[in-house]
Amino acid sequence: MTEVDVLILGAGAAGLMCAIEAGRRGRRVLVLEHADRPGKKILISGGGRCNFTNRNATPENFLSANPHFAKSALARFTPQDFLALVEKHRIPWHEKTLGQLFCDRSAHDILNMLLAECAAAKVRIQLSTRVLSIARASPDFAVETSAGAIAAISLVIATGGLSIPKMCATSFGYDLARQFDHPIVEPRPGLVPLVFNAQDHADWSDLAGISTEVVASCAAPARSKTRAARCEFREKMLITHRGLSGPAILQISSYWHPGVAIELDLAPQQEVFTRLLAGIAPRDRSAGLDALRSTLPSRFADRWLRQNLTAHGPLISNAEIARLEEGIHTWHIVPAGTDGYAKAEVTVGGVATDALDARTMQSRIVTGLYFVGEVVDVTGWLGGYNFQWAWASGFAAGQSA
Repeated sequence: MTEVDVLILGAGAAGLMCAIEAGRRGRRVLVLEHADRPGKKILISGGGRCNFTNRNATPENFLSANPHFAKSALARFTPQDFLALVEKHRIPWHEKTLGQLFCDRSAHDILNMLLAECAAAKVRIQLSTRVLSIARASPDFAVETSAGAIAAISLVIATGGLSIPKMCATSFGYDLARQFDHPIVEPRPGLVPLVFNAQDHADWSDLAGISTEVVASCAAPARSKTRAARCEFREKMLITHRGLSGPAILQISSYWHPGVAIELDLAPQQEVFTRLLAGIAPRDRSAGLDALRSTLPSRFADRWLRQNLTAHGPLISNAEIARLEEGIHTWHIVPAGTDGYAKAEVTVGGVATDALDARTMQSRIVTGLYFVGEVVDVTGWLGGYNFQWAWASGFAAGQSA
């Protein structure tokens, strides 16, 4: 039997960060990974350049049934802390819009950095190893694997969520949480494209490829504990053959629930149709279309006006102008669903935070059991926030396990 101080299940971002910190404390650390190589999701992130954190990350950028839970870990390991590690390894990086930090070269730089830090901390990583069973053999955990038995004082679950199943995502972390009587916030796909209902598909899907800046918003679900009653994001929207995508839609998808309409402001902070009321400009369909084309791509403008203009005469009345102006800022779409875990960047929900210590990520139910990263009910916005949660939660557990 192999005996270790800390056994970490999952060699992703959170698991490797936890291993580094625990190893630095002199703990005997073993990381098990069921895939044939570590950090698979790290390597595909950011288009292969790894959006490794966001300079502006705060607790307000995270969704959870307990919006206060992430505060402790995020305060103790900040984006500046991770950036210092990146610069220690002389990894060239650059900042994109909205505080997003990327590698200049490749996501391999981040993974190699983590593996080098693991090696320096004398962390062992064992790949292609399946966990067959886990039991509490007080005071240790007895873990049976495809490579033999392991006894561990601390057990860290860093197995991720259900998103991107082709990357070997499974429900293992949730199943294990239930085994030890941990409550689960029902998982669902997040940061995922939304699918048109039948009517909207007929009306808009042939405009696939058109992109425009919008403000996407939706009402928070009933009984939600999120800070605001309404969530909104100003970024690009993309029309696809199946529905809507682009950063604004991916962001709002994490807050969206079936049956709820999303609201799209197609002309943020712009006056489109009411300009027709000024001066002696004509108020006919052609003038309305010209006004809209100055804001939206032409094909989208043509279609939107045709779908929403009710005037039959040659002129557009003042009342119709007011209605169109309101409509362009409050266009409602009720999606039929999402593109599911196959296209989701993250899993919303997971191990309920009420059962975890916010400072250490340790279970309040089972001493020595920890949950970190995506498996926990903490989900970040698009743009490096979920990596920052992985680093921060892994760091927190690594200081305690």
